[in-house]
Amino acid sequence: MSSDYGEFEVVIGLEIHCQLNTKSKLFGREPNNFGAEPNSNIGFVDTGQPGALPVVNREAVKKAIAFGLAVGGKINEVSTFDRKSYFYPDCPFNYQITQFYHPIITGGQVVTEVDGEEKIFTIEHTHMENDAGKLIHFPDFTGVDYNRSGAPLIEIVSDPCMKTPQEASAYASCVKSILEYMDCSDCNMQEGHFRMDANISVRLKGETELRPKAEIKNMNSFSNMEMAIESEIHSQIAFYRGNPDSRIKTGTYRFDLEKQKTILMRAKETADDYRYFPEPDLPPLVLNPEYIEEIKNNLPELPKAKHKRFMSKIGLSEYFTNLLIADKNLCDFFEEGIEHCKNPKALCNWVVVEFAARANELNKHLKDLNVPAKNIAILVNMIEKGRVTGKMAKEIADIMCENHQMDPLKIADSDDRFKPMGDTDALEKIIEEIVSNNPDSIADYKNGKEKAFAFLVGQVMKKTKGTAPPPLVREIILKKIS
Repeated sequence: MSSDYGEFEVVIGLEIHCQLNTKSKLFGREPNNFGAEPNSNIGFVDTGQPGALPVVNREAVKKAIAFGLAVGGKINEVSTFDRKSYFYPDCPFNYQITQFYHPIITGGQVVTEVDGEEKIFTIEHTHMENDAGKLIHFPDFTGVDYNRSGAPLIEIVSDPCMKTPQEASAYASCVKSILEYMDCSDCNMQEGHFRMDANISVRLKGETELRPKAEIKNMNSFSNMEMAIESEIHSQIAFYRGNPDSRIKTGTYRFDLEKQKTILMRAKETADDYRYFPEPDLPPLVLNPEYIEEIKNNLPELPKAKHKRFMSKIGLSEYFTNLLIADKNLCDFFEEGIEHCKNPKALCNWVVVEFAARANELNKHLKDLNVPAKNIAILVNMIEKGRVTGKMAKEIADIMCENHQMDPLKIADSDDRFKPMGDTDALEKIIEEIVSNNPDSIADYKNGKEKAFAFLVGQVMKKTKGTAPPPLVREIILKKIS
């Protein structure tokens, strides 16, 4: 994708809808979970029954505050709820309870990298609202599942501060990571817990006024969002080049993945169309400053701080750090293992490369293998101490994946295959043979080529079928060639 749009520049803003992972819904006591039988998690409040009165979920408020603090937003000690009127089958109230006039959070920013360059993206506000139900389309009819109706959402509204699809994707990915690390949401995009609306407009370079925008709704994939935004950008540029004095009509679009183009669904409603007015059944939400401070003092480590710690204090590479930070479950698993391991860098390699790869082969996440992080740390310690070789450790790892709770030390002690070569005299004879047969490699090593030494070690390991302790092999080779 290109970010060079000729004489035009692009302006992008995102509205991110995140479902909070509370046990119950925003204004009622019904369960807030995914996967139940259709219309089984419903009650008087979330189906809009006459006389049913909403009560705000305290835990949802707490999670919204935690996100606001994490992005440096202003937590408003007084916020209010409003009614947003619209008529659609998945909205049993015929209105949504949201925060239009006085949201709970104003401002904030996220800092992330785009193509190796640090970027700061600003947030206009974040508000709380309840979710609608879900339409399920069948060949002959459409059904409505109200299980999701009333689920707690926060909507994070950015400023129009992004210039490319890649910037929009990086911003959204960073927001998702913060929400996960704050334990505000599991952000499962397949289950609709993290959905993105993109507002896109283009204008001639040098213009200061924003032109009319197109809003692409309900995207739950970063790559698809990038494609959708790119498609809309080129569509608007083509329109303006053909109609320089006209303006596109503001509208709501969906992205057709097969056709690789955005398709107009309806003309864009304005605030007047929604007839916003203060919610009569809910009083203002008043927050105690001490309560906000308490949440602030108990915030967990943010992804950016964790990224810095992994690289500066543990010494992980940028590549491995990014892999860990991008997957909170994997990151938590690694940190659990650090408590029992003396070499975190080696542990990272075994967690991310060896065990995660085995989990992928079984179409599972590492945590679903049920192999304790402590046991992987013990296996790494065994390698460090020379108790097993790397080749042996890989075989032990296979057994650990089959026998999930089995201690690697017990596996090694119970099988003679996992006992390192202990006959030093025999090992010296093998090394003498390898050294005498590879004079060129010895000369290369003495001329500064480290790979030549690694080749000699590899030949010894091959000859001993991986049973020779590598530290001892290196020690003897150095003695022989010096």
